[in-house]
Amino acid sequence: MMLHSQTRDARVARSSLAKQGGVATLRAAVTERLSRALSPSMLLLVARFGIAATFFLSGRTKVTGLLTIKPSTYALFSSEYALPLIPPELAAHLATYAEHLCPILLVLGLFTRSAALVLLGMTAVIEIFVYPDAWPTHLTWAGLLLPLIAHGAGKWSFDHLLGRSRTAD
Repeated sequence: MMLHSQTRDARVARSSLAKQGGVATLRAAVTERLSRALSPSMLLLVARFGIAATFFLSGRTKVTGLLTIKPSTYALFSSEYALPLIPPELAAHLATYAEHLCPILLVLGLFTRSAALVLLGMTAVIEIFVYPDAWPTHLTWAGLLLPLIAHGAGKWSFDHLLGRSRTAD
């Protein structure tokens, strides 16, 4: 009886090891497919579109029509935002136009590093002077902008088509 029990235990152990090996093989295959599907260019594209949407929608709240700045925007820049060193009217224009132009450039993948750098600068100004307690949001924005500054737009961009980018994949 002892021999039968040991044989059965050995079979169960081998079966368990085979299953673990199968799981490891499956995990490796899935990881490999995901790595190919989520190329650096795909990740940069997602970052470009994600951060572009955030800033573009913010810019749209500041205007009526195409690009007519709302009186409430001037009021916000005069009171709540109140940046040092820059007159509120100028700050309202710069922020509003940057929040429209830079996201469009990011979506196109054109002048990507410059557009991302401008938006990162805006993020720093907002964090330091306007909403310092909103650092988790601003850190998220920076997390999307920094790879674009470091790596450019990736292969799926006008920068790449025009030979302006150096890509990893």
